[in-house]
Formats: sequence, C-alpha cells, structure tokens
Amino acid sequence: MSEETGSQSVRAVRGSAIRDLLSVTERPGVISLAGGLPAPELLPAERVAHAAEAALRSPSALQYGVTAGAPTLRDVVHARESAALGRDAGAVVVTHGSQQALSLLAQALLDPGDVVVVEDPGYIGALQAFDTTRARVIGVPMDADGMRVDELRPLLERERVRVVHTVSNFHNPGGATLSEERRRELARLADEFGFWIVEDDPYGGLRFAGATVPPVAAFSDRVLRLSSASKIVAPSLRVGWMHGDATVLALVERLKQGADLCGSSLTQAITAELLADTAWLDGHVAGIRAVYAERALALHAALVDAFGDRLRLTTPEGGMFLWGEFTDSTATSAALGAAVDAGVAYVPGSAFAVQRDLGHALRLCFTTGSPDDLREAVRRLSTVL
Repeated sequence: MSEETGSQSVRAVRGSAIRDLLSVTERPGVISLAGGLPAPELLPAERVAHAAEAALRSPSALQYGVTAGAPTLRDVVHARESAALGRDAGAVVVTHGSQQALSLLAQALLDPGDVVVVEDPGYIGALQAFDTTRARVIGVPMDADGMRVDELRPLLERERVRVVHTVSNFHNPGGATLSEERRRELARLADEFGFWIVEDDPYGGLRFAGATVPPVAAFSDRVLRLSSASKIVAPSLRVGWMHGDATVLALVERLKQGADLCGSSLTQAITAELLADTAWLDGHVAGIRAVYAERALALHAALVDAFGDRLRLTTPEGGMFLWGEFTDSTATSAALGAAVDAGVAYVPGSAFAVQRDLGHALRLCFTTGSPDDLREAVRRLSTVL
C-alpha cells in the first residue's frame, strides 16, 4: 500500500500491538497473558439468554432505536451514575462499547493540533481515537497513585490543553488507581483552566481489595464519564455509555447519527434488564471479583518469587492487569519472540509508550488463566527474561 493511500487521519492512527498479537497467542500450547478478555467461564450465558428471550417478546427489540440509546437503558445508567456521584446530574448517550464513546468524544471536542493529555503509559484505544483527530498527545507519567497530577499544572501553564484522559480505576495498562487527593486536584485544575476530563472507567466495578474511591466526576461538572457492560456482563453485547454535560453529549449524539444511526435495540434491551436486576448483578460481579482476586494474587506472588526486586510491580486491587517494569532495563520487546517460543505471551511496555521509554516494561492480564496456569506462565517467562 502506498503512503498516499487513505486519508491523513487514517495514516496518523497507530496500530494496536495487542490486536497484532492475537494470532500469535492463539498458537497451541501458548499461555497468553497478553489479552484483555474477561474469563470465558464467568460470562453469564444462561442469564443473557433469559433476558434475550424476554426482550424478543417485544417487536421493538428488532426495530431501529433512537440514536442516544434505548430510554429504559439510559434511565438505568443514569441511576447508576447518579448513585456513584451522590447527586442527580448529567445526560446519557449509549454507544457501541466504550471505545465508540471515546472515538465520538474525540471528534466532538478536538480539532487538528489541539492538545490532549494522557497517562504515560497510555491506553491504546484512547491513543488511537485521539490520533484520528490529529490532536497533539502529551503524556504525563504515572506512579502507584495514578497520573502524576503535580506534573500537570506546569504543562497547563504553557499549553492550551483541551482534554485530559484518565483511566481512573485499575488503569489499562498501568494497573494503578488514581488517588482521591489527585482526583480532587485534577477536578480543580479542570475548573481553573477550562479543559474537559474524560474519565474512562470500564474496570471500576471489579475492585476486590482496598477502599472504593469516588469518581473524578464527583468533584467537577467538567468530567465526561465512560463505562461499559463488557467487563461486568459480556463484551459481545457491545453496550457502553457516556454520562455528563448535556451540551457535549448533544454533539456526540449528532456525530453518532452519522456513524451508525443507532445501536442494537436487542442488546440494549438485554443490558437494561441485566443492569436493573441489581440482586442478580451484585451476586454475579461478586463472583467475578473473587475469581479475579485469586488469580491476580497468584500471578503477583509468582512474579515476586521469580524476579524479586528486578521487577517493580503494581499491587493488584482490581481490574484485569498487572504492570511491571524491570529495574535492570531488561528489553521486553526484544524478548517477546523467545517468550512465545517458550509458550507464554505478554504485551511489551513499548506498545503503550507515549513519550517515556518503556522498553523495559510489560503488561500482564490475569483474568483468563487458572492460578496453576499463571504460575506455569511465570515459570516459562523466567526462562526467557
């Protein structure tokens, strides 16, 4: 394909190393720590089937719907978000997964050359969405308490920042959760400098240790919250949502009309029933948390035993990922081929780099392997790294 093929916007979009790895990780005998998939045995097939059967009793489930999403589902999401914020506020637009929400928000808020601040390492899906607008992406480093918000003010004083994106809970890939103190400061900065915060929170319901932290949106009206049913129910429903300022969401709705007219009335009806059935949902999510806690702790312990102080790890409290950085600059990208040959796969840290050199880092997913599988994966890793 020549360099001229496709628009400048398409040519600006980076590829996803995770997607590129999928064919490699499907090789027989490879234990994959590279994906970001929910545990397949925890997907509630029978409950989804029951909700689908109920939805299909209404012809409207097979008809076009409104662009902003099924009113019943929007009401359920609004109630969930208002409860999390402690106040009744904001509008809701339902999207085709939270990735579409990111893409539409990028188009709604950004012009070419506008400045977007992200965590470094950054979530690949967000980086791709911002690339399509040809925005200028600047990374702010992270530590165990999330984005280094103290490094944000000097940046704001020299740049006109339009959007700050944060994966606030159990960061993908960094594993960390933004502390309440930093959330409050980030909200204060948004009010002072007038930028929008995109609080990307698909993992917040998966906390299995530590104290719950209020959403960033609890501290400012300049926050647009994104979430999804993919991690707590099923990815194939492709139901995500954004919640926040009604004026911004009206722009998103206009763009969505040109993107897909509307989402699936059927999967939105299914999702609305499942999210509204709080007794079932609470028990289902509690089961997920218990399994993920066991797996996360098994992987973390095995890595500590295998690598000791050579590998600096996030402490698992929820979500789906561990992030590790080798203190001796072990080259994780260069070692990936040998690791796959040894029967284990991971995502090199360089895939998530914005400005930092992350060639010594790696992301590991703990959700889809049993504790024994995870320990065996680390044994194989130790022969290579």
